[in-house]
Amino acid sequence: MTGYGGRRTQAQRDAITVEIGYALLSAAFAAAVLFGAVAGPALLFQLPDTVEKVLLRAGLLAAPVLFLARVVSVLIRFPERRLPERRFPERRGVGHTDGDTGRPGGQPSQPGRTSPDS
Repeated sequence: MTGYGGRRTQAQRDAITVEIGYALLSAAFAAAVLFGAVAGPALLFQLPDTVEKVLLRAGLLAAPVLFLARVVSVLIRFPERRLPERRFPERRGVGHTDGDTGRPGGQPSQPGRTSPDS
């Protein structure tokens, strides 16, 4: 539900689905890289048994923590980047001024000429 109690549009539902997928995939990648960095030496090299166990356990502990932290951080930031709200189209005509020229309907004061400051 959106802030005003209405239904979400298809574009908003799609955006949420994409964001969840991104959060899960990026978290899995980050966790795999962290596990490889921490436990990798224990898997590649002959180290003392105690060191191997410590590295493997540290990797197994740190990877899920990073996974959860990444998913939460991505999904918490999502409302800040959400799709813009749908708005009614602006009406052009009398009384409407264009933001660039300040003239009604966006017409320059002297067609074909540039202003002195350009």
